[in-house]
Amino acid sequence: MLKGIGPVNARNLVAYCGGVDPIFTDRKLKNTLAKVPGIGSKLIASITDRKVIPHAEKQLEYVRKHGLRMHFYLDKDYPRRMKEAEDSPVLLYTKGKVDLDAEHMVAIVGTRTPTEQGKRLCVELVEGLKECNATIVSGLAYGIDITAHRTAVKQAMPTIGCVAHGLDRLYPGEHASTAKEMLANGGLISELPSDSPFAPGNFPARNRIIAGLSDCTVVVESGPKGGSLITADIAGSYDREVFAYPGRPTDMQSVGCNKLIQMNRAALVTGSKDVITLMDWLPKMTKPKQTALFTDLMPDEQTLVDIIKVKGSIDIDELCVQSRMAQGKVAGLLLNMEFNGVLRSLPGKVYALN
Repeated sequence: MLKGIGPVNARNLVAYCGGVDPIFTDRKLKNTLAKVPGIGSKLIASITDRKVIPHAEKQLEYVRKHGLRMHFYLDKDYPRRMKEAEDSPVLLYTKGKVDLDAEHMVAIVGTRTPTEQGKRLCVELVEGLKECNATIVSGLAYGIDITAHRTAVKQAMPTIGCVAHGLDRLYPGEHASTAKEMLANGGLISELPSDSPFAPGNFPARNRIIAGLSDCTVVVESGPKGGSLITADIAGSYDREVFAYPGRPTDMQSVGCNKLIQMNRAALVTGSKDVITLMDWLPKMTKPKQTALFTDLMPDEQTLVDIIKVKGSIDIDELCVQSRMAQGKVAGLLLNMEFNGVLRSLPGKVYALN
């Protein structure tokens, strides 16, 4: 609630002050604040203004009264995927039976005015993702968002709605009944406290939560501009997988998807099977079996294989550290072994043995 203090500054404050409590109790705080990067005189005045304490107490009272949960970025229950994003919210509010660390989380986004074909593709996508026990994440907006949520509810799949306002209200109001149904197997999430002013700028900020909670983002239909493209861009910046359904060049509701694919910012998918395969979420029993021939490996290749055997799966950066080889050399060896069927690459530059 401190004016001018966003997620990055908040983390710097906690780090420099040695915890949260000193920010509100240290009498010599101003001396410490002067050393914090990005904190000037105006922000120091904001931080040391104790008027926020009664507002915080009022918010805490609301949270307790209405059975909400709070997830602070230093708490164990803060979503692990969100921790990877430096601009993720310091505090999240949730309502319902929300598992923020489910095994598979898929964001499904798109236009607020989809075609009938787009809605049908969205329904088929969600239904197909039930095979891998996916949790569906979206923004409870008109169009593709609400189609994804309603399909998940119908399929008894967990679904999370990320809203751009406090959990004391719901926008749009027409979706209140769906939101209520979602609470039994999923729920709602927001970074905004109750009584927050309704502002258009909250929506783009909300999109980073949709992207940050999810392993991948699927854009079903999108015009040339819109929130779904913002979400896709943010997901890409978080090094998450982005997928998009292609459409005819003449279809305005497919312009955004086609552009993402054309610019190599999204992989082309035509259904849930593509998403599951590209994310390597196929059940172990259905994966094609390959016999890896380790006998013909070069010494450096064998070194990498031995490390991967121990770890099960490992990203290229850690592999370089453990093998003490340059990244360029490791990348070449991995590529050669991938071609020979010894190992396979997973999302996020992670490698595992076949």
